[in-house]
Amino acid sequence: MSRFVVAIALLVAAPVGILWAQQTQQAGTQPASAQKTLAATLGVAVFPAAGQAADKQSKDEAECYQWGVQNTGVDPFAAQKQVEAAQQQAAQQQQQTQQATQGAGAKGAVKGAAAGALIGEVASNDAGEGAAYGAAAGLLIARRGAKQAQTQAQQQGEQQVQQAQALSKEQTDAFRKAFSVCLEAKKYLVKY
Repeated sequence: MSRFVVAIALLVAAPVGILWAQQTQQAGTQPASAQKTLAATLGVAVFPAAGQAADKQSKDEAECYQWGVQNTGVDPFAAQKQVEAAQQQAAQQQQQTQQATQGAGAKGAVKGAAAGALIGEVASNDAGEGAAYGAAAGLLIARRGAKQAQTQAQQQGEQQVQQAQALSKEQTDAFRKAFSVCLEAKKYLVKY
């Protein structure tokens, strides 16, 4: 009998849950717990110490956001975009360096063979042996140079990204301080 009751309960509960989900989708709303405030997006915890309503808090956060941008000259969302742009630029530089050094070993081998043939002909009247040694040496030298160029491009890219991230963090911290001061003046408890 208990299985029968459980089966009936599931049959009744399932359509109710599906209907609620459909209504939520049709209305275009999300459950309140899924919505994120401006302050939360910025990594700032805000509590309405004077019992402010959610719409009042949202308005106050928007005003303090504008005030923070005006007083610090920093828009944290723009700062994040600058970091992303630096990351993309570094990736492009690495890719360009990789493409530019592609085939460097073969080119080095050809140049080395030509030089080796010339030296071999002059030194021992054997251009073939000189060309073989020159090709091997040219291949190694060219590959080493290409590897160094790739490593250098990677290091430069990483350094640019780190500098952009450090600057962004510094700017964002200054903005958060201004944003927090504004909200505290409007009687909110703020932590970041």
